[in-house]
Amino acid sequence: MTSAGPAATTSVLEPYALRVEHLENPIGLDEPRPRFAWRLRTSGAGTRQAGYRVVVSGGRGETAWDSGRVASDDQFEIGYAGVPLRPFTGYTWTVQVWDADGVAGAGAEGTFETGRLERPWVARWIGRDRRDRPAFLAPADDDLTWNTRGLPAPSLLRTTFDTARAVTFARLHITARGLYEARINGRLVHDTALNPGWTDYQRRIFYQTYDVTSVVRTGSNAIGVVLADGWWSGFVGYDARNAGRLYGTAPALLAELHLTLADGSTQVIRTDETWRESAGEWLHADLLMGEGVDARRRPEGWDAPGFDDARWRRALPFGDDTATVTGATTPPIRTVAEVAPVSVRNDADGAAVIDFGQNLVGHLRLRIRGAAVGQFIELTHAEILDDDGRLYLENLRRAEARDIYYARGDAEETFEPRFTFHGFRYARIAGLGAELDPADVRAVVISSDLEEVGAFDCDSPDVLQIVSNTRWSQRGNFLSVPTDCPQRDERLGWLADAQVFAPTAARASDVSAFFATWMVDVVAGQSPDGAFGDIAPAGPWMGEGAPAWGDAGTIIPMMLFDTYGDRRQLAQSYPAMVRWVEHIRRANPDLLWRERVGSNYGDWLHAGPETARDVLATAYFANSASLVARAAAILGHAEDELRYTSLAQEIRDAFVAEFVREGIITSDTQTCYLLALDYDLLPADQVPGAADRLVQLVRAAGNRLTTGFVGVSKICRVLSAHGHDDVAHALLAQEEYPSWLFPIRHGATTIWERWDGWTPEGGFQSANMNSFNHYSLGAVVDWIYATLGGIDRVPGSVGHREVLVRPRPGAGVSRAAAGQETPLGRVATSWELVDGRFSLDVELPPGARGVLSLPTADLASVSDGAGGSVAGEVAVGPHGEVEIRVGGGRHRVVVDGVAPGVPAPAGTPLRAAR
Repeated sequence: MTSAGPAATTSVLEPYALRVEHLENPIGLDEPRPRFAWRLRTSGAGTRQAGYRVVVSGGRGETAWDSGRVASDDQFEIGYAGVPLRPFTGYTWTVQVWDADGVAGAGAEGTFETGRLERPWVARWIGRDRRDRPAFLAPADDDLTWNTRGLPAPSLLRTTFDTARAVTFARLHITARGLYEARINGRLVHDTALNPGWTDYQRRIFYQTYDVTSVVRTGSNAIGVVLADGWWSGFVGYDARNAGRLYGTAPALLAELHLTLADGSTQVIRTDETWRESAGEWLHADLLMGEGVDARRRPEGWDAPGFDDARWRRALPFGDDTATVTGATTPPIRTVAEVAPVSVRNDADGAAVIDFGQNLVGHLRLRIRGAAVGQFIELTHAEILDDDGRLYLENLRRAEARDIYYARGDAEETFEPRFTFHGFRYARIAGLGAELDPADVRAVVISSDLEEVGAFDCDSPDVLQIVSNTRWSQRGNFLSVPTDCPQRDERLGWLADAQVFAPTAARASDVSAFFATWMVDVVAGQSPDGAFGDIAPAGPWMGEGAPAWGDAGTIIPMMLFDTYGDRRQLAQSYPAMVRWVEHIRRANPDLLWRERVGSNYGDWLHAGPETARDVLATAYFANSASLVARAAAILGHAEDELRYTSLAQEIRDAFVAEFVREGIITSDTQTCYLLALDYDLLPADQVPGAADRLVQLVRAAGNRLTTGFVGVSKICRVLSAHGHDDVAHALLAQEEYPSWLFPIRHGATTIWERWDGWTPEGGFQSANMNSFNHYSLGAVVDWIYATLGGIDRVPGSVGHREVLVRPRPGAGVSRAAAGQETPLGRVATSWELVDGRFSLDVELPPGARGVLSLPTADLASVSDGAGGSVAGEVAVGPHGEVEIRVGGGRHRVVVDGVAPGVPAPAGTPLRAAR
């Protein structure tokens, strides 16, 4: 196919979205050799980067590194190679790019600021000894429950300092064993929440750095910090034995305020035993149990100069062991949205019952008007209502999701919990004594503040609701770590849940830093024998990981490399990946994974016949061995590459010999064929039959799913990969149980943990495990972006350098548009099917290459819509479809004679170009 190509353009390359260590203008960076990245855009077509120059300048303007002009199209993983970076120093970096014709593009500038870089802390951990003061009880014990009555209250910690001259530079470096909220001179100095986040505290604790230059003033100043238990010493997980002693028995604070004054002198204010400590207005504050506040006890002005703290205690020093403290490497938790009520009604007891119209994660902000002194107000939260219209609380198990407040008695006051979070759509507010004005309450949504990089739109409200439900479940469960549910007494980082969902997560958000950070905890939880766990951070949930759970330790590092080009993270994880595969091999010399299988969950929460667990386990063993072989090839470990390539093949051979008879795989379930096909376990001549058997099983189930957590992420992708888009579309459009639309037909606004979390026939599933906000079953959204949106990676490509644009109408969708920010830049598609004419518009970033896979085998039906042909190299796809290979820029393709939902006839030869 020939064309004159795009007209000449004077457009230039423009770098944007500059990142350092996957973060935008980070402060407090403790990486001595940071990596730089940028995306590119241009108004022209066919332009690509052929060279770059990165210059890093120090705080006084001196050049720390100049890469010089490098002939390369690399845009990410550009490693710093200059003089050693200084601690506590701000740097500016610029990038200049050139295109293939040597034309200079627009320059761009970013910043980063180093943290301690192993500079020793002069601060000490401080807190209070809980043995000398009982928990701060409510005025009426009846207002507390058995869980909250014994909970300790947060502490207030403060100090004062003077500055003789104007402050030109001020940075607060702060962390906690627990949670902190930091204030200077009466002002909150951060917009982040639940700091410093959850990591494996025994191995590392993050500190954050804040620019507080505008807050510190000449003369008298005060620092005030609220210190709460959080994950350190509060309730965590589902085991009551973990309450209050998962990592320690009491929280502690570590902080340094570094000042530079107008005369160039410096000053450091640090936590030590000179700080003062007291109780505040809190009765208790716990992530799972909720928060209680008695506003009458609030010490006004405690965080400002001039406050009389003579009756406060001296803070108790907790030691100076700071070896595990390091700069944060992932975006913090923030408020990401606020949701107004869609309805408010009063129940039989006069309490206000609020529906926010959306299951979400966070807390309430309640404005209280005209309350009496000491008036007791109770906030209760639930995901769903029972058959009588009451809040359904049984599935919360021990988590109380209950906040309480004793009013101060002001004309107007606000209650907003700060050290807890709840998963809820509904809330009940009791004790107001008056009608609730809907304007007085908001649901405050919190999440790890990840850049939103994906967008999807189409003409099917059902598909849009699936995408929305999945996005909300991701938002609610990505809080510092990828949790399994946000409402009950669990909220743990289960590995299988994360690995099946990770590709979908990357569609909505930039999860590069989020998952790379969590992988450090995954590796840290590995046993000396090489077994990854089921959960990270591991805490007391140590033990050998189950098949598909422990395998996250090999799957996610490779996903991060494929999606973001993160070679460093792959290299850091590689030894642990090898140890995992060797752990399985030692226990299973016949290469059938039946021993050392941990809890062996199988295809968790499957909705049909059970997949044999040794079939599932052995398939994952083969996949992990293949991933280790591929990682070895990428990292240059040639001997390992040969070793694990051979091992993977031997496992495949063992799989076929043991589990495959006359084309039928043991247990004969949807999931066993999905695993065999997705992980390339079968000889080539058995692949078509396995794909056909998969289709038969789907049809026999009435176009319904029978998979659980493991199979759900694969089913639509595998069907499409083997020429069965129509079957995948039928699954997506299915409304009856089990299906993605069944919960939506019953009001779901997030993804349910179970296909049958509630059914008309059986009501609620067992309250022992029934979350209505759990992202795993939403893993189909990756396929929605790839097949309805048409944006995917060509297999083997890294960072979307090669984009597979493969839109396929179906599932009642005749129009769709998708956008995806990739490491190279933005990919966007838009298509519609009207009266048999399929029109596709594509935008690829500079430097990307695209394969336009069209829903036809008839080349003569393809044009540019204006009577001409489409520029690009023509090829035949795996199922006979037309493929056109193009470069970066904008492209338009029109195909005539396309029927909705009908796949292209496989094997039809391409006709000659017109």
